[in-house]
Amino acid sequence: MIRTTKPRNARSKRALEAREPKLIENQKNTLFLSGTSTSDLTRSAMTDIHSLKKPNAIKFTKKNTIHPFEDATPLEFFSSKNDTSFLVFASHSKKRPHNLTFARTFDHRILDMLELGMDESTFRPLTFFKTSKPGVGMKPLLSFSGAIFDSIPNYQLFKSMFLDFFRGETVDSINVEGLQYMIHFSAAEATEGNPAPAIHMRVHLIKTLKSGQKLPRVEVEEMGPRIDFKIRRVQEPDEAMMKEALKRPRALEARSKKNIETDIMGDKIGRIHTGKQDFNKMQSRKMKGLKRRPTDDADEEMTLVDEDEDNGAKKARLA
Repeated sequence: MIRTTKPRNARSKRALEAREPKLIENQKNTLFLSGTSTSDLTRSAMTDIHSLKKPNAIKFTKKNTIHPFEDATPLEFFSSKNDTSFLVFASHSKKRPHNLTFARTFDHRILDMLELGMDESTFRPLTFFKTSKPGVGMKPLLSFSGAIFDSIPNYQLFKSMFLDFFRGETVDSINVEGLQYMIHFSAAEATEGNPAPAIHMRVHLIKTLKSGQKLPRVEVEEMGPRIDFKIRRVQEPDEAMMKEALKRPRALEARSKKNIETDIMGDKIGRIHTGKQDFNKMQSRKMKGLKRRPTDDADEEMTLVDEDEDNGAKKARLA
């Protein structure tokens, strides 16, 4: 038997309704966790990413005995308990120092995971840059530089995960003043000597200045954090689960209209079906030159009378 939870009051009813599947997906919450052994660098980086993800973020301060790639059951439990779609797990060991693991879930089950190592020499936290910070809940601009993000599977997974991580709420339009910062990811081309190049994450503040014209002059200023990632371990999504996760509800599918098509240029073309036409009943255009005159009617009557007289005379001769 399937256990069903009945709400005891209006508050718990609203909480259960918020967890139900929706046609239009809401913002994804993220849970930040720490392992039994962490470093100052991983804690600082996790704090900075948590501040960029606010208010859709939950951070735990207690240490947890979790090994994501060996047993992901604790992550699934925390995801279900806190209703989060993303998990960020910080850890540190001699074999894998300064480690951040990003896990994405579907129906509170682990869909895929990406383990990233940080470069200690190039890391700079938010507090290092003495600039103003964007408001809480602002959507960032995301940009990816490098063909490697579209050619190598691990980097494709990185791009897909971070696009989903910073996606925010789906909106039809956005105010230009709300674009306060951008996150840029760049990576060099893979070579024989460096088959897995580092991924450089840079966060810039967007400033609009007077230009003397209608459009303002746009400048960017680095605001942090500055992180260089190295891809370590990867868990690819299961094909069946990925197919289920990408399934679109029928209510959102565009219904095709009968006899209406769109050509290559994007123009809408309609096909109309008409019945069989009777040309005898068609109303032609009335012209002055085709109208009958009284003299024409008299001439026709005279010719008919003459023909009748000629036929009568021929009959009499034969008799």
